[in-house]
Amino acid sequence: MVKKALDEEVVDHSLNDLLLRGRVSAEATTKELPSGDKVVEFRIIITREKLSGVDTLDIGAWSSKARRIALTLTPDEWIEVSGSIHRRFWSAPSGLASRWQVEAVEITRI
Repeated sequence: MVKKALDEEVVDHSLNDLLLRGRVSAEATTKELPSGDKVVEFRIIITREKLSGVDTLDIGAWSSKARRIALTLTPDEWIEVSGSIHRRFWSAPSGLASRWQVEAVEITRI
């Protein structure tokens, strides 16, 4: 529940849950952030259903289990990723920067 003005409660119907299937584009890489946190990043290629072309999506594996699995993936391997999408922010030389990233909770070979 979300509180609204004058103590009126409003139900929040938000949902950030996704399932993707695609091919791994290249080997995953590990990145250590200034905070000391580690993330393994890779991309998957997903063919568009109705239009010609593909989409390439950035995937971040943050949990130790997801990082371990991501590091074993090989290019062109078919996988399924479940998780959620987040906008990541950081300080860049030109100012505040951001990008969208899928946070992988589960990674499964198919």
